[in-house]
Amino acid sequence: MIGQPRVASLIGAPTDVGASDRGASMGPEALRVAGLAQALTRHGLKVIDRGNLSGPPNPGLPPIEGYRHLEEVAAWNGAIHEAVHRDLSLGNLPVLLGGDHSLAVGSISAVARHCRETGKDLRILWLDAHADFNTSELSPSGNLHGMPLACLCGFGPRQLVELGGRSPAISPEWIRQVGIRSVDAGEKRFVHEQGLEVFDMRYIDEMGVRHVMELALADLDAHTHLHVSFDVDFLDPEIAPGVGTTVPGGPSYREAQLCMEMIADTGLLGSLDVVELNPALDVRNKTAQLAVDLIESLFGKSTLMRRPAERTLQHMEPRLIFTARSASALPKSQ
Repeated sequence: MIGQPRVASLIGAPTDVGASDRGASMGPEALRVAGLAQALTRHGLKVIDRGNLSGPPNPGLPPIEGYRHLEEVAAWNGAIHEAVHRDLSLGNLPVLLGGDHSLAVGSISAVARHCRETGKDLRILWLDAHADFNTSELSPSGNLHGMPLACLCGFGPRQLVELGGRSPAISPEWIRQVGIRSVDAGEKRFVHEQGLEVFDMRYIDEMGVRHVMELALADLDAHTHLHVSFDVDFLDPEIAPGVGTTVPGGPSYREAQLCMEMIADTGLLGSLDVVELNPALDVRNKTAQLAVDLIESLFGKSTLMRRPAERTLQHMEPRLIFTARSASALPKSQ
């Protein structure tokens, strides 16, 4: 209905079953305590907190046939898939509160299913220090939080690859990875083989955040569903210590803010993951508060003094964007 605020649904998934370290299971409550719902309300959204999903506990076992806790990870992702798809079907914007990054299999497979049902293109922005494109053969640990993108692209166990009714759930062409700076050797070769578009920290250092985000957001239009998967370890650990797998040399506060502001400028954000926040390793909830600050920017908070008309996709200067890897226009999803 015209004039009604958009609804953001908060979906908690309190588990660290896919991670190497314990503590990400407390992430949803840390984000709530940091004022996420209030921040979204300030930007005109109606917020519905669905509470926390239920799933199996973390058994703390070693890998079996290359995967740690596969059955538990699959159970959590099944619940997430149904919850996210239900809210998308209602016209809401689901915000998954993790939890570790293995949970993105459930959320993104649900988004991909929704896009098939509605005829929309899908673009995935993966903000992370890690590529998360490992397989059981490549992973040195067997932790499934290092494998979600590979599973979504059809490389992984049946329980995850077939979630959502289609395998693969997504195409590598739909993914743009930003902030990457830690990739296993075999994983690196696999990323190149599959043709993922990766803007690592060296590229950001050389070209700047604005250029990177222009590339990552190129060719979006009103028929695109934009999904952001925000792993908090995307940020430099100097400003965001509360994560399990810190990697030095990440984006600064202002660089991260510009990323979020440019995503907001598109007006196309349709769903969001917030994952890998680990309050057990944080300092007085500092990282959760920073994450909420950045999420607020995703929904329109900006330090830039611009008129609204200058901050929408349709008013952005048209340009043909090329990548260094392909030297051709970035593809859209089909």
